[in-house]
Order: sequence, then structure tokens, then C-alpha cells
Amino acid sequence: MRFLGVDEAGKGPVIGSMFVAGLVIDEKKLFDLASMGVRDSKQLTPQKRETLAAKLERIADDYYVFEVKAEVIDELRQMITMNDIMVRSFSQVVGKLAADKAILDAADVNPDRFARRIKEMSSTKMEIIAEHKADKNHLVVAAASILAKVYRDRSIEELKTSLGLNVGSGYPSDPATKAFLESWIKDHGDFPPFVRHSWKTTERIKARFI
Repeated sequence: MRFLGVDEAGKGPVIGSMFVAGLVIDEKKLFDLASMGVRDSKQLTPQKRETLAAKLERIADDYYVFEVKAEVIDELRQMITMNDIMVRSFSQVVGKLAADKAILDAADVNPDRFARRIKEMSSTKMEIIAEHKADKNHLVVAAASILAKVYRDRSIEELKTSLGLNVGSGYPSDPATKAFLESWIKDHGDFPPFVRHSWKTTERIKARFI
């Protein structure tokens, strides 16, 4: 039996893309995930995630990582909710991969509704279940969460390098991120495309400085 795990990284940040990762693995290899030290990506250091991601890409039967850029999120939010964006993004990943059973980290208060909507939108024949904290309870989802987080971490590092500036983690609670946003708006009068303009954080900063 083959399992597909799907999880996201970067739903909440004010800076950067969101990444949704799917990873397919045969049930016989679940022991390999456990012995490698795979667990919820939030419990691992960035260096450990990078090491594990390289191993996961080698042993996975298949994997796919879908990027949703900040400007795309802003544009979509003018027409649909963030919940709808999550359903569409997860559906893109589920539709690209094949397994006997898909386990999703639910991005909806109602996990059953989330699973049902993704099954409909992706037109998959797979059995789909969605759970809160699936990355803690299922190794295959934890593996997907590591891939998603690594791709997001890399994109933030690339952004810092290209700008030559410290944008912090990109999360609204990060003082370095807030300092970057305030400095940018004072110097440029508006936010760049890699900042999510539709977030309350950016709206508040804009109101204060413009």
C-alpha cells in the first residue's frame, strides 16, 4: 500500500510564498522514515530539515512541491477566502500524485469538509482523510511538512540574498520582519510583490506610515 502525505508551510507569514508539499511512500518504507528521525518539521532545526529533505527526496516513490507566491495569494483573496486558496493548493498537489490513501494536514476547522472538497476538486480516486495535527500523528505527513518547510526556508534565504537585507522569518510576530516592513514603506511608499498586501500587518503599517 502506498501513502501520500500532504502539508503546507507559509500559510501565515506576511512575507514570501506558501509551499504545499506532497510525498508518496510505500508502507514498507515507513520504518525508514522513523529510523531517519522524521517528525513534525517544527520540532527540527533548519539544518536537520535540510538533511532529512535530501534523504526524503531520494527514498520517496514520488513527491511534488507547489508554490503559491505572495502576489497570487493577494490576487486570489480579492475573490475567494484563504480556506478556498488552501483547498485549491492542496488539490493541485493531490492531483499530481497517486497513492492508495492520502493523508492531509487539515487547513480547515472541519477536517471532513476539507477532505471532501479536495477529493471533489482534484477528481482523485484516492481515499482521502484530513486531520488536524496530521504532521504529528502520521510519518508520511511529517515528511511532507519537512519538504514544505525546507522549500520555504530556501525561498526566504534567496530573498534575503537578492535584497541584501534581513527580512527576518517573514512572520508578523518577528521583530526583524516588522522592522523590515516599516523601513521599506518609509523608503519606497508601498510594499514589494513578495509582501502580502492583504494581510492586516501590512495594512496597519501602511496606515501608520503613509
